[in-house]
Amino acid sequence: MRLLLIVPAATLLFTAPAALAKSTEFQLNETSWTFVRDKLKMRETIDAKGNYIQNQMSGKHVDHGTAVMKDGKACFTSAMNSDGERCWTVKPVAIGHAMTAVSDKGEKLVVTRTKYMPLKMPK
Repeated sequence: MRLLLIVPAATLLFTAPAALAKSTEFQLNETSWTFVRDKLKMRETIDAKGNYIQNQMSGKHVDHGTAVMKDGKACFTSAMNSDGERCWTVKPVAIGHAMTAVSDKGEKLVVTRTKYMPLKMPK
């Protein structure tokens, strides 16, 4: 019985790095971000199901849709226009830290991760 426990552990030692790399891919769900676009301060939140809401800091609704991770990029599809999916390079950042995201079209946007703050769709 002891031998059976040791063999899987040894196998895990050799396979863990690849599995770990895959399981630690950056996740957008339940994250919130702030950024400035067109001189307007924005807040965007992605809920547990991958739905995003983007509002101006003043509270005015700007956009909403779905967000998913694909090949290490954050991909957003708006429910408010027909632009299709827009993907951005991202990296894991801690709350309070910023990164420069770059879209597939070359647009750069500095985003700061904030404490998760659920947003609701306007009525």
